[in-house]
Amino acid sequence: MTYLYLKAFHIFFVVSWFAGLFYLPRLFVNLAQAGHPMEYDRLLLMARKLLRFMTPLAALAIACGLWLWLGFGIAGGWLHAKLALVALLMAYHGYCARLYADFAARRNRKSHVWFRVFNELPVFALLAIVILVVVKPF
Repeated sequence: MTYLYLKAFHIFFVVSWFAGLFYLPRLFVNLAQAGHPMEYDRLLLMARKLLRFMTPLAALAIACGLWLWLGFGIAGGWLHAKLALVALLMAYHGYCARLYADFAARRNRKSHVWFRVFNELPVFALLAIVILVVVKPF
């Protein structure tokens, strides 16, 4: 029974974390295009609040995942591939924090087009992770 609750919480926190991973880079697109200082400040505030909200969700998703892995002995080649993708997502999240800091310091040098492409990366990671978890191809 504990396993099922833990798995449910893990899924909940992952979905919540991904909501932030999908939306924060979209705010960066808008920040890169913002023409008026008040618009920029409003978007920056939204980005700061979202980053502060999604970071604990990421930590909880990872904690629940580690508990499932280490506490219940989940194993397999698919899990190693999933963990590699999760590590990349953690790096992506950290890079988003760095990009936010650049916007906050008014030193962003990337275009809105760059951020549009950057925004799509978590979509591919999520698709790969779902396939690995459901299909368990290896």
